[in-house]
Amino acid sequence: MADVSREATRTLDAREIDGEPFGDIMAALDDLPVEGTLELVNSFEPEPLYDVLDDRGFDHETERVADDEFHVYITPAE
Repeated sequence: MADVSREATRTLDAREIDGEPFGDIMAALDDLPVEGTLELVNSFEPEPLYDVLDDRGFDHETERVADDEFHVYITPAE
């Protein structure tokens, strides 16, 4: 799993995306360096995304920052 103290290579705030953010998330992951970390910021825990990440070879760790703010740290699986 990702180390939440690790500095993110890239941050994507899904709260700022108009409409469905899935395409933006997948594009950000496609551009992620092998040793990189994507920090996804969302207003809810994106549980449906976890299976997609697993299927695509990514690990994730979620941190609840506030009642309406979650940070998901996504890294390529080792």
